[in-house]
Amino acid sequence: MTRIGIIVGSLSANSINKKVAQALVGLAPADAELTLLDFSALPLYSYDYDADYPQVAKDWKQSIEEVDGIIIVTPEYLRSIPGALKNALDWASRPWGTNSFAGKPVAIMGASIGAVGTAVAQQHLRVILGHLNAPTMGQPETFFQYKPAAFGPNGEVLDEGAAGVLQNFVDAAVAHVERNAREHVAV
Repeated sequence: MTRIGIIVGSLSANSINKKVAQALVGLAPADAELTLLDFSALPLYSYDYDADYPQVAKDWKQSIEEVDGIIIVTPEYLRSIPGALKNALDWASRPWGTNSFAGKPVAIMGASIGAVGTAVAQQHLRVILGHLNAPTMGQPETFFQYKPAAFGPNGEVLDEGAAGVLQNFVDAAVAHVERNAREHVAV
Protein backbone atom coordinates (compact mmCIF):
# COMPACT_ATOMS: atom_id res chain seq x y z
CA MET A 1 0.00 0.00 0.00
CA THR A 2 1.42 3.36 -1.04
CA ARG A 3 0.83 5.99 1.63
CA ILE A 4 0.64 9.61 0.49
CA GLY A 5 0.14 12.66 2.66
CA ILE A 6 -1.77 15.61 1.25
CA ILE A 7 -0.79 19.10 2.35
CA VAL A 8 -3.34 21.82 1.64
CA GLY A 9 -1.73 25.25 1.34
CA SER A 10 -4.71 27.14 2.73
CA LEU A 11 -5.81 27.30 6.36
CA SER A 12 -9.33 28.46 5.42
CA ALA A 13 -12.19 26.30 6.67
CA ASN A 14 -13.89 26.86 3.31
CA SER A 15 -10.81 26.37 1.16
CA ILE A 16 -11.57 25.20 -2.36
CA ASN A 17 -8.12 23.58 -2.37
CA LYS A 18 -9.13 21.52 0.66
CA LYS A 19 -12.31 20.44 -1.14
CA VAL A 20 -10.23 19.37 -4.13
CA ALA A 21 -7.76 17.54 -1.86
CA GLN A 22 -10.62 15.65 -0.23
CA ALA A 23 -11.89 14.70 -3.69
CA LEU A 24 -8.43 13.31 -4.53
CA VAL A 25 -8.71 10.98 -1.53
CA GLY A 26 -11.86 9.50 -3.07
CA LEU A 27 -10.24 9.14 -6.50
CA ALA A 28 -7.09 7.36 -5.31
CA PRO A 29 -6.39 3.90 -6.69
CA ALA A 30 -7.23 0.99 -4.40
CA ASP A 31 -3.55 0.34 -3.65
CA ALA A 32 -2.93 3.91 -2.41
CA GLU A 33 -3.95 5.54 0.85
CA LEU A 34 -4.20 9.34 0.83
CA THR A 35 -4.40 11.26 4.11
CA LEU A 36 -4.62 14.99 4.76
CA LEU A 37 -1.75 16.28 6.90
CA ASP A 38 -2.48 19.21 9.21
CA PHE A 39 0.03 21.96 9.94
CA SER A 40 -2.40 24.52 11.35
CA ALA A 41 -1.02 24.35 14.93
CA LEU A 42 2.53 25.33 13.96
CA PRO A 43 3.75 28.67 15.32
CA LEU A 44 5.77 30.97 13.08
CA TYR A 45 9.16 29.39 12.53
CA SER A 46 12.33 30.92 13.98
CA TYR A 47 15.71 29.24 14.24
CA ASP A 48 15.51 30.08 17.96
CA TYR A 49 13.38 26.91 18.21
CA ASP A 50 16.07 24.67 16.71
CA ALA A 51 17.79 23.97 20.03
CA ASP A 52 14.53 22.89 21.68
CA TYR A 53 12.18 21.82 18.88
CA PRO A 54 8.53 21.99 19.99
CA GLN A 55 6.47 18.79 20.00
CA VAL A 56 3.97 20.17 17.46
CA ALA A 57 6.85 20.60 14.99
CA LYS A 58 8.24 17.14 15.75
CA ASP A 59 4.75 15.71 15.09
CA TRP A 60 4.54 17.65 11.81
CA LYS A 61 7.91 16.32 10.66
CA GLN A 62 6.94 12.79 11.66
CA SER A 63 3.68 12.99 9.65
CA ILE A 64 5.77 13.73 6.54
CA GLU A 65 8.38 11.08 7.28
CA GLU A 66 5.75 8.36 7.82
CA VAL A 67 4.35 8.59 4.28
CA ASP A 68 5.92 7.45 1.02
CA GLY A 69 5.24 10.74 -0.73
CA ILE A 70 3.39 14.03 -0.62
CA ILE A 71 0.77 15.82 -2.69
CA ILE A 72 0.55 19.58 -2.15
CA VAL A 73 -2.68 21.28 -3.21
CA THR A 74 -2.25 25.03 -2.90
CA PRO A 75 -3.91 28.31 -3.74
CA GLU A 76 -1.95 31.30 -4.99
CA TYR A 77 -1.63 34.32 -2.71
CA LEU A 78 -0.08 37.46 -4.21
CA ARG A 79 1.61 35.50 -7.01
CA SER A 80 3.22 33.01 -4.62
CA ILE A 81 2.43 30.32 -2.07
CA PRO A 82 0.52 31.14 1.12
CA GLY A 83 2.69 32.18 4.06
CA ALA A 84 1.25 29.36 6.18
CA LEU A 85 2.46 26.78 3.65
CA LYS A 86 5.93 28.34 3.51
CA ASN A 87 6.02 28.26 7.32
CA ALA A 88 5.11 24.54 7.30
CA LEU A 89 7.89 23.84 4.79
CA ASP A 90 10.35 25.80 6.95
CA TRP A 91 9.45 23.70 10.01
CA ALA A 92 9.75 20.46 8.03
CA SER A 93 13.24 21.36 6.82
CA ARG A 94 14.71 22.18 10.24
CA PRO A 95 16.70 21.85 12.42
CA TRP A 96 19.61 21.86 10.00
CA GLY A 97 20.43 18.37 8.79
CA THR A 98 16.95 16.94 9.48
CA ASN A 99 15.05 17.93 6.34
CA SER A 100 11.90 15.77 6.27
CA PHE A 101 11.47 16.43 2.52
CA ALA A 102 14.92 15.17 1.46
CA GLY A 103 14.31 12.51 -1.18
CA LYS A 104 10.53 12.57 -0.53
CA PRO A 105 8.60 12.48 -3.84
CA VAL A 106 6.12 15.33 -4.19
CA ALA A 107 3.36 16.17 -6.67
CA ILE A 108 1.79 19.62 -6.72
CA MET A 109 -1.39 21.14 -8.03
CA GLY A 110 -3.69 24.00 -7.18
CA ALA A 111 -7.29 25.04 -7.52
CA SER A 112 -8.61 28.48 -8.36
CA ILE A 113 -11.76 30.01 -9.77
CA GLY A 114 -9.58 31.06 -12.73
CA ALA A 115 -8.16 28.74 -15.38
CA VAL A 116 -4.47 29.09 -14.44
CA GLY A 117 -4.77 30.83 -11.09
CA THR A 118 -2.07 28.83 -9.30
CA ALA A 119 0.61 28.71 -12.01
CA VAL A 120 2.99 31.18 -10.35
CA ALA A 121 2.51 29.69 -6.88
CA GLN A 122 3.30 26.25 -8.24
CA GLN A 123 6.46 27.59 -9.90
CA HIS A 124 7.61 29.12 -6.61
CA LEU A 125 6.80 25.88 -4.82
CA ARG A 126 8.91 23.92 -7.32
CA VAL A 127 11.90 26.14 -6.52
CA ILE A 128 11.47 25.56 -2.77
CA LEU A 129 11.04 21.80 -3.21
CA GLY A 130 14.12 21.69 -5.43
CA HIS A 131 16.12 23.28 -2.64
CA LEU A 132 14.67 20.72 -0.21
CA ASN A 133 15.89 17.92 -2.53
CA ALA A 134 12.34 16.61 -3.03
CA PRO A 135 11.84 14.94 -6.44
CA THR A 136 8.88 16.87 -7.82
CA MET A 137 6.52 15.58 -10.51
CA GLY A 138 6.84 17.69 -13.66
CA GLN A 139 3.78 16.51 -15.58
CA PRO A 140 0.88 16.80 -15.63
CA GLU A 141 0.90 20.39 -14.47
CA THR A 142 -2.55 20.77 -12.97
CA PHE A 143 -4.15 24.18 -12.64
CA PHE A 144 -7.64 23.09 -11.62
CA GLN A 145 -10.47 25.51 -12.31
CA TYR A 146 -12.86 25.10 -9.39
CA LYS A 147 -16.59 25.28 -10.08
CA PRO A 148 -18.89 24.62 -7.10
CA ALA A 149 -21.47 22.82 -9.27
CA ALA A 150 -18.87 20.16 -10.14
CA PHE A 151 -18.94 18.83 -6.56
CA GLY A 152 -21.71 17.09 -4.65
CA PRO A 153 -22.69 17.72 -1.03
CA ASN A 154 -20.29 15.03 0.24
CA GLY A 155 -17.35 16.24 -1.87
CA GLU A 156 -17.80 13.75 -4.69
CA VAL A 157 -16.91 15.02 -8.16
CA LEU A 158 -20.06 15.19 -10.28
CA ASP A 159 -18.66 16.81 -13.43
CA GLU A 160 -17.10 14.29 -15.81
CA GLY A 161 -14.48 16.72 -17.13
CA ALA A 162 -13.39 17.79 -13.64
CA ALA A 163 -13.27 14.16 -12.53
CA GLY A 164 -11.07 13.33 -15.51
CA VAL A 165 -8.58 16.10 -14.71
CA LEU A 166 -8.37 15.09 -11.04
CA GLN A 167 -8.16 11.36 -11.85
CA ASN A 168 -5.34 12.00 -14.31
CA PHE A 169 -3.47 14.01 -11.66
CA VAL A 170 -3.93 11.53 -8.79
CA ASP A 171 -2.95 8.57 -10.98
CA ALA A 172 0.22 10.36 -12.11
CA ALA A 173 0.99 11.47 -8.54
CA VAL A 174 0.68 7.94 -7.17
CA ALA A 175 2.90 6.58 -9.98
CA HIS A 176 5.47 9.33 -9.29
CA VAL A 177 5.53 8.53 -5.58
CA GLU A 178 5.79 4.78 -6.18
CA ARG A 179 8.63 5.16 -8.69
CA ASN A 180 10.62 7.64 -6.59
CA ALA A 181 9.94 6.04 -3.22
CA ARG A 182 11.47 2.78 -4.52
CA GLU A 183 14.55 4.69 -5.69
CA HIS A 184 14.81 6.53 -2.36
CA VAL A 185 14.72 3.27 -0.39
CA ALA A 186 17.35 1.71 -2.68
CA VAL A 187 19.85 4.53 -2.04
